[in-house]
Amino acid sequence: MTVLGLFAGTLTTLAFLPQVVRCFRTRSTGDLSWAWILMMCAGVGTWFVYGLLGADLPVIVANGITLVLVAALGVIKAVHQREVPA
Repeated sequence: MTVLGLFAGTLTTLAFLPQVVRCFRTRSTGDLSWAWILMMCAGVGTWFVYGLLGADLPVIVANGITLVLVAALGVIKAVHQREVPA
């Protein structure tokens, strides 16, 4: 089951990578809502803690990496908003 969990976690986590790369290259983050970014960070952060408490490696790895990727989208969005005049 751990192998299946790691495989599933890898697929869902890697799904965020193209979006992060695209936003970094194009600096286009207008379609990403702050509500989505904050809810995703809260959700995967909670799953990460849940995984730590249960010593569940697939949950820890998948959600830890996803948290970093979603937070990166938030940072890119924040930096981009500062650069673009209102």
